[in-house]
Amino acid sequence: MSFWRSDERAYSGLAKLLHWLSALTVVGLFFLGLWMVELTYYDEWYRKGPDLHRSIGLSLALVTLLRILYRLTVSYPGPLASHPPLVVWGARVVHLMLYGLLLVLFVSGYLITTAKGDPIGFFGLFEIPSLISGIPNLEDRAGEVHEIAAFTLMGLAVLHALAALKHHVLDRDDTLRRMITRGKS
Repeated sequence: MSFWRSDERAYSGLAKLLHWLSALTVVGLFFLGLWMVELTYYDEWYRKGPDLHRSIGLSLALVTLLRILYRLTVSYPGPLASHPPLVVWGARVVHLMLYGLLLVLFVSGYLITTAKGDPIGFFGLFEIPSLISGIPNLEDRAGEVHEIAAFTLMGLAVLHALAALKHHVLDRDDTLRRMITRGKS
């Protein structure tokens, strides 16, 4: 195992970095989103919160696309021999759903902001133009999808974390260790 390449014992340093960076960012964006929808028009963060949320969300979208490309081009550790086929299948389905929900969040977040033709600013450095606008109720529909996807993603992320802890504490296998350290053998 190296920073760039995984082996059977553990994920690469890059895979670990991208995984944990993404996990922390998803949790942070979720709670920032919950907080900012409660802001009033006169609150100082009424505009700053959404701008920050969008910029961090765009950063996460880029990291996620890098993760997907990396995942498709670099071999990862296979499932542990002790995992039954149903567990392996379930893990794959949950991972695909996590990535799918992230992509739904990126698209719906983009549509919320650009529904009226406004661009999305990226930390004040540049803007991403609106490509789709003028569709009646697009902002509201995209907002509903965004909210449902965010709560579903958090629910799956909790399930994912609990499964990793179950493997570590109850099964005493290397599942979690491979995402943190080199693993046992």
